[in-house]
Amino acid sequence: MRILVLGGDGYLGWPTAMHFSRRGDDVFVVDNFTRRTGHIERGTDSLTPISPLMDRVAAWRQIAGRDITAEVVDITDFTRLRSLVKDFAPDTIVHYGEIPSAPYSMIDRDHAWETQRNNVEGTLNLLFAMHEVAPDAHLVKLGTMGEYGTPNIDIEEGYLDIDHNGRTDRLPFPKLPGSFYHLSKVHDSHNIHFACRVWGLRATDLNQGVVYGLHTDETELDDRLLTRFDYDEVFGTALNRFCVQSVIGHPITVYGSGSQQRGFLNIRDTLQCVELASRAPAAAGEMRVFNQFTEAFSVMELASEVCSAANSLGYNARIEHCVNPRVELEDHYYNPTHTGLLQLGLKPRLLSEELIETMLHTVERFKDRVSLRAIAPATQWR
Repeated sequence: MRILVLGGDGYLGWPTAMHFSRRGDDVFVVDNFTRRTGHIERGTDSLTPISPLMDRVAAWRQIAGRDITAEVVDITDFTRLRSLVKDFAPDTIVHYGEIPSAPYSMIDRDHAWETQRNNVEGTLNLLFAMHEVAPDAHLVKLGTMGEYGTPNIDIEEGYLDIDHNGRTDRLPFPKLPGSFYHLSKVHDSHNIHFACRVWGLRATDLNQGVVYGLHTDETELDDRLLTRFDYDEVFGTALNRFCVQSVIGHPITVYGSGSQQRGFLNIRDTLQCVELASRAPAAAGEMRVFNQFTEAFSVMELASEVCSAANSLGYNARIEHCVNPRVELEDHYYNPTHTGLLQLGLKPRLLSEELIETMLHTVERFKDRVSLRAIAPATQWR
């Protein structure tokens, strides 16, 4: 297949590019380095040292004997994006090319606007490019479980069967996003749904939970192929932050009570899900939705798992609660369906103490790169 990866320099984009390339697919990646510039703006960085994209591509060619084509492109530039899609003629477009941070979108008006401008405009440009020059391509779009929020009903996979006043219909599941970032993803989903209905495009919307882990079969080949490990309060995830805090002797900071429930999955499972969706594309006119996670934890359960693993390795880890900077329900019902990808053949890798220990070893290796200032929750929702 011909695979176009938007956001191919990112945490998921780069491993995805190598994953498909190693399997013999023709891979083209584009990025405009928004995540890198966002870190520069915030004075933060990945825990793991990240090589420049072209150096990564050269290293991959040397190590794997495979070529990945790379180009610097801002997908909000419609003319250039359309030309690229036309020339490469992809079978599948894997779309990670968005600002992926709820805290970033909540810093102030400018960051909220930039998040929505970048994400909504980029996806809308892509839909028009597909409509005009690649109508048979399959869009695999990274959504988020955060689109749903935490409603007091079971969360279905994208759609809900409605019985209202004696009539029935199947409609997109109601959305209750918790940040301007998550709201941008809701806008994306509505635009994709519209384009599939009206233009007959084909798309798979992967509503992903929180991804954890650093290593894939490809990143383990050489340090030059490593992907990101963000732990800061803007771009990092709770699990990454907890691991870093444990290693450097900082208390594991749980926001509020820690009873907030979320879905999680291993980075290797993200690659598996994207490949499964790509090899079995949606039908023309269909926007297929999968809830992409393998298990659910509360934040407190996650912190306890990290604390236990860290202490078993000799760290003096402990948990402390702090005032929640977010506006969110801490005690809530959470029961999302996630059967579609299992039916496609997903074989989940569940979180284990062994995997957490591997992450802790990685943090230990690069702990001289940790910035303590980057960990404290400075971004307030209110």
